Amino acid sequence: MPRQLGDLEDAVMTRVWQWNRPVTVREVLEDLQKERSIAYTTVMTVMDNLHQKGWVRREVDGRAYRYTSVSTRAAYSAALMNEAWSQSDSPAAALVAFFGMMSTEQRVALRDAMRVVQGDGPTEDPADPVERAERPPDGPTDLPVDEPAEDARGTTEGTEGAENADGAGR
Repeated sequence: MPRQLGDLEDAVMTRVWQWNRPVTVREVLEDLQKERSIAYTTVMTVMDNLHQKGWVRREVDGRAYRYTSVSTRAAYSAALMNEAWSQSDSPAAALVAFFGMMSTEQRVALRDAMRVVQGDGPTEDPADPVERAERPPDGPTDLPVDEPAEDARGTTEGTEGAENADGAGR
């Protein structure tokens, strides 16, 4: 599992990911120098380290190497999230806390991603009643506020004096 990139490693990889083409140390150096003072040998060492760690591959081009990313920033981010989540004592609680930190836009992106993973895809026509009927609901926000949800047994959850599975009141 990948460890988080250091600041300079991240700055270099950001350029490799953004440019999405083979790059030289000189190109990365010149772009980094717009933000900070940095030596050619420092960038060369960082790129060599990234190669040794498996983040980039390199091919000889004359007297220099051209470096290409092995994976995407999205794959890197996903691996970091998975690592953090899997190390939690309570993965479900960690997810709930994470979702609570999300902006509305991030929640929409999460719903779209879940639809893609579940095979529903984000490109469906929401006005098509057949597609809407076949899709699972988006969650509790689909329920009217004043009506409790029914479980598989046809009993309602969350109502005063409701009976639980063994027939006893709460």
